[in-house]
Amino acid sequence: MKIAVLGKNSQSYTQKRLKEAGLARDHEMCFINVSYCYLNISATSPGIFYRGNEKFQNLDAIIPRIDSASAFYGCAVLRQFETMGVYSLNNAIAMTWARDKLRAIQILARKNLPMPITGFADSPQEIEKLIDMVGGAPLLVKLCEGTQGKGTIFAQTNQAAISVLNAFKQLKTNMLVQEYIEEADGDDIRCIVVGKNVVASVRRRAKGNMKKLIHTTVAPITLTPQERKLALKAAAALKLNFASVDLIRAKRGPLVVDINPSPTLEAIEKITDEDIAGHMIEFLEKHKRTKS
Repeated sequence: MKIAVLGKNSQSYTQKRLKEAGLARDHEMCFINVSYCYLNISATSPGIFYRGNEKFQNLDAIIPRIDSASAFYGCAVLRQFETMGVYSLNNAIAMTWARDKLRAIQILARKNLPMPITGFADSPQEIEKLIDMVGGAPLLVKLCEGTQGKGTIFAQTNQAAISVLNAFKQLKTNMLVQEYIEEADGDDIRCIVVGKNVVASVRRRAKGNMKKLIHTTVAPITLTPQERKLALKAAAALKLNFASVDLIRAKRGPLVVDINPSPTLEAIEKITDEDIAGHMIEFLEKHKRTKS
């Protein structure tokens, strides 16, 4: 197969591992910088062109590595590839849903999946009601388009939360207010889902002075059957064939706290010694055989 990775950083660990895994299985691998693409949107001859007027042809599959900053344009390019008949590991609709935290948690809630209590409002006058809704401080304030801990603020007091939310509202930035699970003590569990399997899982712990915000991977962890089932259900709810699903262990059971459709592989591959990139390529191979 001819497989392309669609992203922005051709030198990242994940990109190198995907290329290595694909070549090891005799596939042709290439990298496409999403920012260098421009589109011909038409019913008769849809196309995607690269700098220098190069046109992409004969691609069998694509692996999207689209971050939050390039989500709008990246998903537009991905949709165009799908229009041209190229299969994507995660399709554009799933990527769009997952990159919008508010939409993602609304979908998870509709599927009755357990999560921390989360509030959202437009008017600054409702801020104190939101804080009360999630049980008061300490609590988390999350940017709707944030990922990998970026755009997440731990507010220790109600006044701190009010100040943060008012500041972001003045900047016209959409924020979520989320219940803080004290018994988790900053730990969470990252599960890597490929297709219908959890192929790796690790425990992560908050580090440094950014308490409960930025996590570092600590060690492999054995999931309970309930946790494994929840991770798979969360990815399936967003129609993701590949994702990291972050869980926390609460007194009321495991809760979903985040889903990332383009997680980095470096830390989790090195700690678990699991060939996650290989699992991703194998998933594409199985899909191709099914479609043939």
